[in-house]
Amino acid sequence: MSFFERGAVRIHYEEAGSGFPLLLIAGGGLNSTISGITGSYPPFNAIEEFRGEYRCIAFDLRNANAGQSSGPLEIERPWDSHTDDQLGLMDHLGIDRFMVLGFCIGGPLIWSLLKRAPDRIVAAVLAQPSGSRPEMRDLFYDNNRKGWGPELIKRRPEITMEQVDRFLNRMYRTDPDFVFTVTRDFVRHCQTPVLILPDDIPAHPYAVAMETAMLAPKAEVSMFPWKEPKERIPLAVRQIRSFLRAHRPASA
Repeated sequence: MSFFERGAVRIHYEEAGSGFPLLLIAGGGLNSTISGITGSYPPFNAIEEFRGEYRCIAFDLRNANAGQSSGPLEIERPWDSHTDDQLGLMDHLGIDRFMVLGFCIGGPLIWSLLKRAPDRIVAAVLAQPSGSRPEMRDLFYDNNRKGWGPELIKRRPEITMEQVDRFLNRMYRTDPDFVFTVTRDFVRHCQTPVLILPDDIPAHPYAVAMETAMLAPKAEVSMFPWKEPKERIPLAVRQIRSFLRAHRPASA
């Protein structure tokens, strides 16, 4: 069990394997934890699939209720505070350039990484990425206000529900369109290779995933559906492996 600390922030992380660094972002929204990579939630265990070729790094998101990472609620910069943690963790590990694979909330977080540190991200895989539906703009705000906020304030009595509400407002209602963290124009000009594996549930809109794939000039997209029947999942993993190998630096 390892921790990275910076000021009031403490991030729990785990490493497995060796090779070129691959940052893994679990699904589960604001309750994203390492178990979201290794447990029963994801379609496949990314650590087990890729530790043979890559230095896999997984972490608990700051203030995830089932995790061991903690820090302040940065109300005016919710997405950037998480990006700070991810880049800070890689700095702590002495890693400059890396690849990233993210599920669910990993989609917006990857776009935030690409905006903040485009020269450090070699390639990115967005699996079942989160996005905003015009007909359900408050989906994430409502879900987290019910499923994340109350448990957080039970554990952290110094945090109030009013602060949680302001944090979620800033996170999901200030820029409620598209992928929350970047604009369509940013995606249109992004030169990082990305592989997108769409889903189609309320939190993972197919239309948004495909729009990013169409906009990003170096995007690839998987078959759809790729999770059902389950016999398709190994084919999707094979595509991810081929994509990562194709963009892994030759010196790695």
